[in-house]
Amino acid sequence: MDDATQTAFRARIIARLAEIDQEDARGREGQATVELDQQAVGRLSRQDALQSQAMARATHARRDIERRRLRAALIRLDEGEFGYCEDCGQEIAGTRLALDPSLTRCISCARG
Repeated sequence: MDDATQTAFRARIIARLAEIDQEDARGREGQATVELDQQAVGRLSRQDALQSQAMARATHARRDIERRRLRAALIRLDEGEFGYCEDCGQEIAGTRLALDPSLTRCISCARG
């Protein structure tokens, strides 16, 4: 992989990390504790709020996983290991990396 391609992947990864941080900031309100005030909120509304809170927490957890994977990809870029399969050492197809730059395995190894 040439330097220009690596630079493009680095920029894309950094941009996605920034997007994740923005999504987290917007999602904090949805994770807030749901108050138990049956006078102000009916039972069904409270259930909806609890469900929304659970979904917001699950979304946050998925973003954390993606953030860790992207940071690991930046480390691989720094170490010159980006774009190579961690199992067989072959180059990962550029089209595969274009879909998800955090991938660590080629299609053959990913299939098992």
